[in-house]
Amino acid sequence: MNDAIVAELKRSADTISRIDPAQIRKAADILIEAFRNGGQVIFMGNGGSSADAQHIAAEFSGRYMLERPALPGVCLSNIAPVTAIGNDYSYDLVFKRQIEAICRKGDVVIGMSTSGNSKNVILAMEAAKERGAVTISFTGDGGRMREIADHAVIIPSKETPRIQEGYLCACHTMCGIVEREMFGQRAVFIDRDDTIAKDVPYCDDPDKFELYDFVPEAVRKLNDAGFLVIVITNQSGIGRGYFDEATLGRIHDKLVRTVEAAGGRIDDIFYCPHTPEDHCSCRKPEIGMGLAAMAKHGIDPTRSFMVGDHEKDMEFGRRLGCRSIQVSESYTFADAVDEILRTRGN
Repeated sequence: MNDAIVAELKRSADTISRIDPAQIRKAADILIEAFRNGGQVIFMGNGGSSADAQHIAAEFSGRYMLERPALPGVCLSNIAPVTAIGNDYSYDLVFKRQIEAICRKGDVVIGMSTSGNSKNVILAMEAAKERGAVTISFTGDGGRMREIADHAVIIPSKETPRIQEGYLCACHTMCGIVEREMFGQRAVFIDRDDTIAKDVPYCDDPDKFELYDFVPEAVRKLNDAGFLVIVITNQSGIGRGYFDEATLGRIHDKLVRTVEAAGGRIDDIFYCPHTPEDHCSCRKPEIGMGLAAMAKHGIDPTRSFMVGDHEKDMEFGRRLGCRSIQVSESYTFADAVDEILRTRGN
């Protein structure tokens, strides 16, 4: 029995892993544009897809991860109009009639259907397009809906459970993008050694740790400009047994105090304790530390920066979606901060 459970979980994970991220990105862009222009997003579906439509609409009218203003996410699954229209007209018209009532030019209408052939959803999407709304379909890899939609997010499966699991995951990812890019904070992620501090290999003593003189003032400038400042550092000395996490904590306490003495602020520090042989998901250039920081602080990576001295720092920033700036002996962290402040993340 356990093998069967594992196999089912693997099928689900495999389906989700094959969703085209560009399709999710495009769907999020469509929603962001609509919300910024005063439009609403209208969801619909039948059965399990109806429940998913209600769920995702609520992520916007309520919240997904961030505290922020409510966004107009609407679902057409309310029992009164569905049963009234179904009884008085036809079940095929339960969504179309509601679209005729509330949909306006500039809105986004999202139809969910595992088959891609739900007639009532298709009729409603056609009516929405006639009113100048943008339509998005979430379906499996078959059906007519993806052909008539302005944009299609396709879950690469023909199994109903896998499709529903896939578009719920895709929709959650879309919600996160919309929320972060509309309301997320700007941040500057910074490497530690050879970027803001002299590199002491496997530094195991706070007395050996020294920030460059220009760093506290540069950090304060970022604080004043409204950027979070977050240190992202690989510390495999822990995994190698050269020092422990308590020692690293004392080193980082010194870092924070030194910056604070100049009126600056380090908002957070994330470190990876693993060695390269551990093949973890957090050691740069892997982006685990960045994802954790984004989730904790509600960061919009598209308006954020990564500053470091090594190519792995640049790759980390690119993969996270930040702009990456590489420092050197001739181009210091202070120079990078001046560059950031000139652009202001724009």
